[in-house]
Amino acid sequence: MSESVRIFLLDDHEIVRRGIRDLLEAQDGLSVVGEAGTVGEALELIPTLLPDVAVLDARLPDGSGIEVCRDVRAAHPEVNVIILTSFDDDEALFSAIMAGAAGYALKQIRGNDLVDAVRRVADGQSLLDPAVTAQVLDRIRNAPAPKDPLAELTAQERRILSLIGQGMTNRQIATEMYLAEKTVKNYVSQLLSKLGLQRRTQAAVLAEKHRLSGD
Repeated sequence: MSESVRIFLLDDHEIVRRGIRDLLEAQDGLSVVGEAGTVGEALELIPTLLPDVAVLDARLPDGSGIEVCRDVRAAHPEVNVIILTSFDDDEALFSAIMAGAAGYALKQIRGNDLVDAVRRVADGQSLLDPAVTAQVLDRIRNAPAPKDPLAELTAQERRILSLIGQGMTNRQIATEMYLAEKTVKNYVSQLLSKLGLQRRTQAAVLAEKHRLSGD
């Protein structure tokens, strides 16, 4: 590559960042243009600096490098990302791939291998083993269908939910359904519990989202 590769570092340990910076900047054609110790700092700096490669720690005090990768890649897909982690974790690897990372490496990686990884990612290559990527794609294809949040509701509860979605009060619902107001109140409490909701307004939004009919 003719131009210098611009690199951003994210790690909450200053001594680790300094070590990686010294390692990379000792190489021809590599330049560290910025660094951060938190997710917040990284999300503020990376869109401004637009490095060629961002080397991001997977675990941070205020979040993860995987979150940063997802947000940055969504807005700036030209920024290539390597996730560094101390843990060999299949879930983290899956999350990193889903977030758009071009590479995933353990912090025990040798210096020369990290330098090579940065150069390859900057050149548009992926460090991910094709077999691992295939496993991730297979996992996505075979993922269970999303659970219907209304599946556990009885027909009576579904009807009450639909009336909540129409803006009716408990008293109005009681009149509509020929029930005691206290009975309606109990139904509302029960359906909120089943749906994992705390407020009536949340139930109204859910009813509208699913466009429930009161019939």
